Amino acid sequence: MTMQTKVIKITDPAESATDLKEAARILREGGLVVFPTETVYGLGGNGLSQSSAEKIYAAKGRPSNNPLIIHVHDPAEADKYAHAGDLYDRLAAAFMPGPLTVILPKRECIPYATTGGLDTVAVRCPDHPIAQALLKECGDFPVAAPSANLSGKPSPTVAEHVITDLSGRVDMIIDGGESDIGLESTIVSIDHDHEGEYLTLLRPGAITADALTCVCERVVIASAVLEQLKEGERPLSPGMMYKHYAPSTPLVLLDGTPEDVLAFLQKEQADRSCAILCYFEEMPHLKHENLFPVGGKDDLATQAHTLFSLLREADKAGASIMYAHLPPLDGLGLALYNRMIRAAAHTILQVP
Repeated sequence: MTMQTKVIKITDPAESATDLKEAARILREGGLVVFPTETVYGLGGNGLSQSSAEKIYAAKGRPSNNPLIIHVHDPAEADKYAHAGDLYDRLAAAFMPGPLTVILPKRECIPYATTGGLDTVAVRCPDHPIAQALLKECGDFPVAAPSANLSGKPSPTVAEHVITDLSGRVDMIIDGGESDIGLESTIVSIDHDHEGEYLTLLRPGAITADALTCVCERVVIASAVLEQLKEGERPLSPGMMYKHYAPSTPLVLLDGTPEDVLAFLQKEQADRSCAILCYFEEMPHLKHENLFPVGGKDDLATQAHTLFSLLREADKAGASIMYAHLPPLDGLGLALYNRMIRAAAHTILQVP
């Protein structure tokens, strides 16, 4: 797959109306456009077109049973493509536009190629001025978009990552600068049982489980957030595959006291070539060779913002192994844990 990829830089959507009209035309005619969002960059195609969905899967090298998210300009547009309801409306009022994706029963206009063969569709309204302007320009169709990386690689948070992965595979890349959040959106499904309606958290993100309980009292965390999918189990949302967001260098997550982990890292640096995603506080105690500081130990927002970019940078070091801390399981830490456990293919080392 090789095509001419046009790269355009947009800082102010109001000053780039012509470029955005061209991007919308490409999407309308079945082409692929990469655009920035507040989470990560998205690889967009016409969400109503089976052939566009197939092009997205081909460009990424992504399994076709891994569902895509459709992006809309206004949360109310969800009802044109899915069967929404009161709980969706309350979630939208609280968190949209923003980094939340809600899985809903799809309407017939959404092809199964977009949903990975499921009867549900994932809907999101991004909070990014360029994404908003592009979606408004598209008007009569939603934009289906997974993250704009080759399948399995760390998601892109700057246009340079996209160009590395997808140049020659897409029609246009919109460079809108660095993503604010750095992790993909929170994904929930609206479910029912004998006790009533509740939310299932399928992929954690910047909108935490605690925040969701402010809208819906019952929030159940899906087992696939922390564990591997069972054999033959289909992913109900993006980001549920066993190995995902992964660098080429084997990544190992370290679990132990701060003192034990630091001692382990010091010994590893003395014994072998390794890349380390470390906390700022550890830097004075480690050799600076192949050291990639993710942020302060308790600064989870900075760790989330830098994670995917640093996985890519550390991958270039040529080390034989990469180490990082196992994140906590509360708040934003759950989202970091979810991404890192997949980046490491569930490889955790208990130290000492």
